[in-house]
Amino acid sequence: MALTPVQAIAKAEKLYKQLIPRAREAVELQEFYEGKQPLSYASDKWQESHKARYKDFSDNWCEIVANAPVERETVIGFRLPSSRGSAMSRLEKTLWDSWLRNEQDSLSVQGFLGATVARRSFCDVWGEPDGTPIITWKPANQAIVEYDAETGRKRIAYLSIWDDEDDGFEYGTLKTADEVWKMRRPRAYKGSAGLVIPAGVVLSEAGGWELIPEGFYGRNHLGIVPGVEFQNRPVLGRGPLSDIAGTASMQNAINLLWAYLFNAADYASMPARVVMGQEPPKIPVLDENGIKVGEQPVDQKSLTEGRMLWLTGQNTTIGQWESAKLDVFTDVIEKAVRHIAAQTRTPQHYLLSGSGVSNLSAEAMIGLEAGLVQKVEQAQDFFEPRIRDVFELVALQLGEDKAASQAPLGEVQWANAAARSEAQMADAMLKDSQSGYPFEYLLEKRGHSPKDIKRIMDMRKTEMDQALGLGVQAAVQGEFGQGVPDGDAA
Repeated sequence: MALTPVQAIAKAEKLYKQLIPRAREAVELQEFYEGKQPLSYASDKWQESHKARYKDFSDNWCEIVANAPVERETVIGFRLPSSRGSAMSRLEKTLWDSWLRNEQDSLSVQGFLGATVARRSFCDVWGEPDGTPIITWKPANQAIVEYDAETGRKRIAYLSIWDDEDDGFEYGTLKTADEVWKMRRPRAYKGSAGLVIPAGVVLSEAGGWELIPEGFYGRNHLGIVPGVEFQNRPVLGRGPLSDIAGTASMQNAINLLWAYLFNAADYASMPARVVMGQEPPKIPVLDENGIKVGEQPVDQKSLTEGRMLWLTGQNTTIGQWESAKLDVFTDVIEKAVRHIAAQTRTPQHYLLSGSGVSNLSAEAMIGLEAGLVQKVEQAQDFFEPRIRDVFELVALQLGEDKAASQAPLGEVQWANAAARSEAQMADAMLKDSQSGYPFEYLLEKRGHSPKDIKRIMDMRKTEMDQALGLGVQAAVQGEFGQGVPDGDAA
């Protein structure tokens, strides 16, 4: 159903309002991933003295937790239901070439990482004037998809936003299945409270949008909403999850323990001495003629930090406190890191060096990584339907209606989620081959892309043809040599 300009602006503002809380959380999670983690949980008194001192420090485990699964989430091919054999069909090659021209062999991994960190990311497909597809990824704080209320699956509208600091405007594009609406508003939008609020993409109020004076409206030639939302391991009725949202709390505790350790190392890493049986030393106060007119106590800070010693009196004694035991802090930090490993299914040897796995066999290492492999495969299960949606949009942009109709039933080919040595993979291939599996299937199972499989199969055929030719030649020569009598040779 076509929208009026007023309805288009109202829908954009509605979606923008829904985006604001998501975007704020996404920015916070992204900062945790980058190691920009504020010092939390400390008492107000302690923070008053030390927070500024440790504000730039973080023992960043969030990055490792997020990177561990994404490193194994690589798309290596896409096959349509009509595919036959190892060779890519014309339609498959057309779609895959568009994927590679848009650098999706690397940019798609960035999209998966964005969803892993911030719960979701977005991919939209549009086109150049000549019809060449353009595939663009958007982070969670710059896009939102509206779904139909009944099924929660059919895309109704897609809003993407961005800033242009040069002209002082924040821009938004609203796309429905039929229409494209372009709008903008000042980056310093004056909200309902009468205050100027810097927009900064996500931190302002929802109002203030206006259609761009020229070229604000267009027809959506694709016929479907071109924005696709990639949700990370969604939970029914609750939405997608962030792999580091739970880690962030433990990360805060670890950073605080490190701050405590540093503070203890600074003040109590050496034995501390105490003077007993003696009043604190005092400094005489002299007048302008040098005559003592009074006394004042020595500043306690000067005594403790200046390494001063002033002893008088016969009954003065010295006691001593032993240096602080810093390994108490490191033991707790190590336990916290192990909790992160268990809660996020990140192998302990990814987080802790010398964690008792250095001498384990390859088979034992596979067992330790089983949880991570299952986590990766679960993420792939949720990402795969959305990748099929992207290929459907690419096919529509190319005008390949047949490929577009097949893409929703296509098969996404992923690199092997389990990290194995060459010896292990070769052994597995040998056993599968002895069980009767075709060689082409074994190449797929090993994680080769369709392009590599075709190349390997062609090379194998060439080798077999050469071997067959040499065998026939040898057989003919042997038979001829045996059939020539010795007496006739002369």
